[in-house]
Amino acid sequence: MKTRAILLSLGIVAGTSTVPATAQAPETPYWAAIDVDELNMRVGPSVEYRIAWVYHRRGWPVKVLRTRQGWRYVEDADGTRGWFLGRMLTDTRYAVVTGDDPADIRAEPAGAAALKWQAEPGVVVRLGECEAGWCAVEIDGRNGFMKADRLWGDGPP
Repeated sequence: MKTRAILLSLGIVAGTSTVPATAQAPETPYWAAIDVDELNMRVGPSVEYRIAWVYHRRGWPVKVLRTRQGWRYVEDADGTRGWFLGRMLTDTRYAVVTGDDPADIRAEPAGAAALKWQAEPGVVVRLGECEAGWCAVEIDGRNGFMKADRLWGDGPP
């Protein structure tokens, strides 16, 4: 009788201790972006490690190089590497404008297309499809096309 009660208890515990399946991270490397207003980059994959940098740019693109138990080892546009908590990232594609001068944003994906406006280096754009050296971009609800070579975060990681 006692053995049966123990086995029944073990069965209840075993049945309730299963961990639900979680979504697997994509194969590395892959693009991601910061999905919070402030995010600590750490020198290792745990809150026990010191903070190397604090990011204050929602949408800032990063290249995920490795994953480890909910953490992502990333590289940013400046080449800085460190660890972010994976749940603080989104797979929505963003890119950052690069270069030393403003980048043209055109009405169509062609150099002769009408100039809509310009974006300063460091501006974060929501990235659409890229084709033939041009990417569809959106900044604050405004859409246009930008040369892909002026963006970090487009193309294969």
